[in-house]
Amino acid sequence: MTEHTSDLLRLLSTRGYIHQLTDAAGLDGLANRQVVPGYIGFDPTAPSLHVGSLVQIMLLRRLQQAGHKPIVLMGGGTGKIGDPSFKDEARKLLSEDGIATNVASIRRIFERFLTFGDGPTDAIMLDNAEWLDALEYIPFLRDIGQHFSVNRMLSFDSVKLRLDREQSLSFLEFNYMILQAYDFLELSRRAGCRLQMGGSDQWGNIVNGIELSRRVDSTEVYGITTPLITTADGGKMGKTMSGAVWLHEDQLPHYDYWQFWRNTDDRDVGRFLRLFTDLPLDEIARLEALQGAEINEAKKILADAATAMCRGEAAAAEAAETARRTFEEGSAGDSLPTYTVAGGEIGIVDALVSLGLCASKGEARRLIKGGGARVGADKVTDEALTIRVGGEPVRIAAGKKHHGILVAG
Repeated sequence: MTEHTSDLLRLLSTRGYIHQLTDAAGLDGLANRQVVPGYIGFDPTAPSLHVGSLVQIMLLRRLQQAGHKPIVLMGGGTGKIGDPSFKDEARKLLSEDGIATNVASIRRIFERFLTFGDGPTDAIMLDNAEWLDALEYIPFLRDIGQHFSVNRMLSFDSVKLRLDREQSLSFLEFNYMILQAYDFLELSRRAGCRLQMGGSDQWGNIVNGIELSRRVDSTEVYGITTPLITTADGGKMGKTMSGAVWLHEDQLPHYDYWQFWRNTDDRDVGRFLRLFTDLPLDEIARLEALQGAEINEAKKILADAATAMCRGEAAAAEAAETARRTFEEGSAGDSLPTYTVAGGEIGIVDALVSLGLCASKGEARRLIKGGGARVGADKVTDEALTIRVGGEPVRIAAGKKHHGILVAG
């Protein structure tokens, strides 16, 4: 492991956030001399971010913890195009009203992880629509476009893979990397930003921004990418049987968020504690060394800490108590997903989907066929089963760890 001298790079390195650095020695020296403003961009494509974005949010948190200044850049401008990086097809274009609504909703997430304000290390949130919407096309092409080689742009994996698959890449999307590079230039000028961070798929875009700042303003700026976060079984972080793990409680109940962390593979516990909690490293080392059934205590600590950071202490305590009552006492628990059944009866397939335990009816049928669905204590073998809901709630289970409650309407 490279020996870093700044608190910033030591923190990021020991916690496992660094995949690539453009100039480690240069950034190390800068972080030792001054407060380093650093940014990550987020396109507001939905009202909430999901767990797949959490490593980037935590990276901004670590930047602030090390005494530097986080800049959250909302893509109110680039969100009108959509980042084509490693996507199979173009994203659906959003209206300006939809983008504005999503930006306001997403800000609430960042306020839980970062301290915003006017101080030298307080976080700020900017929107690239402020400068991108005002660009004039011909002057932009003349002043900025001349610094980009189409040959080189075509060589980046994010573009090359799409073309190799003979999948359409619109001229609109192709412009995205130029606009992202321009964002770095603008942030350097407006906010003294010296660092762009992002996932490993953003390496080409980050390098473009660094080179543009050098050519246009002769400013030295830096880039960091994080490793692709996958689970021990090779799965994509944040993808579950029931879909994305949303950070907003509006889109995912507290209990389900807590349970996502509680279900972490034994092999991932230490890594996730380092990335997604503030627990001290020596305590994490102790927890990840636990064996057998004891590792479940480490998973509960992970679930409590991650949920408290994102949803608040009360939400974490409520979810943990619901889990205890559900699994240790066999009772329903107050925070389980609940669905009100009008008319007193519902099919098992519809029940699994309505409770969010399965993402589709096809998935529900496969779960039943595999023996993973239960009504109360009884395994379901018939996908045509009708459940009657009267005075007492009915508990539905999908596998051992996902539960929901049906109540009469």
